[in-house]
Amino acid sequence: MLEQIEGSKAIAHTVARCHPEVVSAYPISPQTHIVEEVSRMVKTGELSGCEYVNVESEFAAMSACIGASAAGARTYTATASQGLLFMVEAVYNASGLGLPIVMTVANRAIGGPINIWNDQSDTMSQRDSGWLQLYAMDNQEAADLHVQAFKLAEELSLPIMVCMDGFILTHAVEQVNLPEEDQIARFLPPFEPRQLLDPSDPISIGAMVGPEAFTEVKYLGHIKQLEALDRIPEIQSEFQQIFGRDSGGLLHSYRTEDAETIVLCLGSITGTIRDVVDARRERGDKIGVVSLVAFRPFPTAAVHDALDGAKRVLVVEKAFSSGIGGIVAAHVRGALEGSDIRIYELIAGLGGRDVTQPSLNDYFDKAEKDAVERLTFLDLQTDIVKRELERQEANRRSGASPENIVRDVTQKMMEGAQ
Repeated sequence: MLEQIEGSKAIAHTVARCHPEVVSAYPISPQTHIVEEVSRMVKTGELSGCEYVNVESEFAAMSACIGASAAGARTYTATASQGLLFMVEAVYNASGLGLPIVMTVANRAIGGPINIWNDQSDTMSQRDSGWLQLYAMDNQEAADLHVQAFKLAEELSLPIMVCMDGFILTHAVEQVNLPEEDQIARFLPPFEPRQLLDPSDPISIGAMVGPEAFTEVKYLGHIKQLEALDRIPEIQSEFQQIFGRDSGGLLHSYRTEDAETIVLCLGSITGTIRDVVDARRERGDKIGVVSLVAFRPFPTAAVHDALDGAKRVLVVEKAFSSGIGGIVAAHVRGALEGSDIRIYELIAGLGGRDVTQPSLNDYFDKAEKDAVERLTFLDLQTDIVKRELERQEANRRSGASPENIVRDVTQKMMEGAQ
């Protein structure tokens, strides 16, 4: 049913129609509206047969999910940013145990300095945690990915993060075709757990594994991730047959058939970049967009095929690895190893900074002439950074650099307004 609805509530209602049996979560912006709405539905009986577990922290939330999933329940949670970091020990335990937990991550910057706005540094920090990671480009895809995530997680017995940009998607009110319960019932079978905790037939879960078997256990997780590379497109096809929408999969290609320049991105920034590409196509530029859905497992072969034939690839990402650069870009370089395709990295939107069409157009103009550095930070105020470096050189003590930079930026804005 097509509804004008906030993204968070669209996710909550979609998850409810997948009939989780246990939901355990701790509120943190910008995912709070999701679990609030699920809680309301459990309380009113709209979501029946579900136990909503109130906990004292995100670590406790994931711990409760581990217990519920190990006991044989379809399990769901949600978090963001520092909340994800707080539950990290349990996040690794969930994947190590092979538990099919589905978790929404409303992407938000990681402090310090403290920042509540959107980027993708939280989930990128957990790229090696053993969880599958799927990124939504809009609220429709975010809702659809949750339905697919339950099926994929339960088939492979692996946990999945469905990643949606905080505030940009979670708090946006737009039309979403919510998956209907009868459609979900045809697509998503009832959960049949691989193990049940039964006092009359006890088993060990979470036992210590020594050096003689640890490598094999880790390798098993790797093999299951590779299996997901095959199942994700198959599940997308099954979903499309029932729901009539082409959501999910490994990646989306847009106007790339004859593109000499291809922009690769993931998440909600896809919409802005597509608009810029449409305008540039109108003036004759041969440019297209590839947006990743699956980041874990990373679809190396699919990325290679989608980018093959381009002269240059511009990787736009909302996170980076200090001292190296783009995280996604490093994977793209691996996928294109041995090719002559030039790869440039653009870090944009950190901490919620606006990614504007004029700024993108300016960068694309230069990139199409190969007149950009390998790594660029969009709209970086180099004068502000230089001033702080000079201040530190003059007074070589540890100090409050973030506060100094904020003060300099504020002064610069005030001077510009006069």
